[in-house]
Amino acid sequence: MIRRMTRPQLAAVLAILFFASPGFAQSSVRQTQEDDYTRYELLGPDSAQFRILYEVTATTAGAPYFFNAIRRGSVATDERVTDLMTGLPLKWEVVNGKQARAEGHPTADLETEWLKVHLARPVPKGGEGRVLIDKTYKDAKSYFRDGDTIVFDRSLGIRRNAVVLPAGYRLISCNVPSQVMATDDGRVMITFMNTSAAAAPLVIRAKPGLAPLTQKLPTTRGASAPVTMASQAVRLSDRAHQDREIVYFPNDPATHSFSLYHDYTESRPGVGHYFNVVRAGSSVSNPSAVLLDTGEVLKVETLSGADLKKRGLDAGEPVTDTTQIVVIAVPAVKQGQSVRLRITETYTDANRYLLEGDELVWDRAFGRPRNAVVLPAGSRSRLGLPAYVSICSSSAFCECNRFSA
Repeated sequence: MIRRMTRPQLAAVLAILFFASPGFAQSSVRQTQEDDYTRYELLGPDSAQFRILYEVTATTAGAPYFFNAIRRGSVATDERVTDLMTGLPLKWEVVNGKQARAEGHPTADLETEWLKVHLARPVPKGGEGRVLIDKTYKDAKSYFRDGDTIVFDRSLGIRRNAVVLPAGYRLISCNVPSQVMATDDGRVMITFMNTSAAAAPLVIRAKPGLAPLTQKLPTTRGASAPVTMASQAVRLSDRAHQDREIVYFPNDPATHSFSLYHDYTESRPGVGHYFNVVRAGSSVSNPSAVLLDTGEVLKVETLSGADLKKRGLDAGEPVTDTTQIVVIAVPAVKQGQSVRLRITETYTDANRYLLEGDELVWDRAFGRPRNAVVLPAGSRSRLGLPAYVSICSSSAFCECNRFSA
């Protein structure tokens, strides 16, 4: 069956073809990236400065460098770059647009200065290089005082963002639908996912007069709707920053099967296994996993709940003796480090993927915000959407739906 590729997959294939061809130098390959997330921490109200913590994944196969634009009109200081796998600092330098084009970013704006990051390892084929860029910008046009109000007015092209107010400030207004929550030290954080094709013209206004906030979550919400602390943590954490990404590929509906890949970052020290508990009513086949940071193929087993108990392993949630669990052996994570996994599986579930007349029915709850469905060739959604459907759920759960065959 012919299947449309996702944009990251297509970019990776094109990069591989370019590198394999003797007629193309490395500098001719377009720089690609994904998983961008930016956190802006507003500094003193009269400083016009804000700290930027930018997480980004380089995906151009073989690339030894990653180039990050220094926005025109902003003055950058205090730059630091970290490899997110090892937690170690990376070498970097500031270069002009001409040098960026010559060394790996052929579409770099010639009038822009670029932060050239020396990656810890060339991006592996089919893998990625994750970095954290930490810098401080001074930009009086983006961050300024208006009487007793502070204003953060900045167009944000990155899709996932958070803005943290100075201590003691309360939010007055925000023109982008957002999640508002407290940081660990009690500051107000505004976080959002921009699902439109255009940059978000963000304007935030805040005033002083707020005591430090703390999150004290009740264990229930009304007598008839108990909510566990764990389920509240999922809903009330920064959903824009959640790092799970799942892409589904429904197969021939007669098989009731769909393939998927699931990207996940593990950063808890000491963790050496990933457990994927298969939902009741579904069965799993052909599981595999790779460490995206290095391209290393990982050991994968499919165990029953009974087998898991015999080995003394804990899946992190209740399982029955007949529950299927995909168990992936992960290099034990050390303090300050992380690993990025890609798990590939095929599920069969006659109740959640089926054909009713000429309609494909996809009936599956999504608990994570970043999902995509690549429909079988020739199909379209009821709304006339193309074969690639991106589903970004800002609420805790989303269920989707029906497509024309």
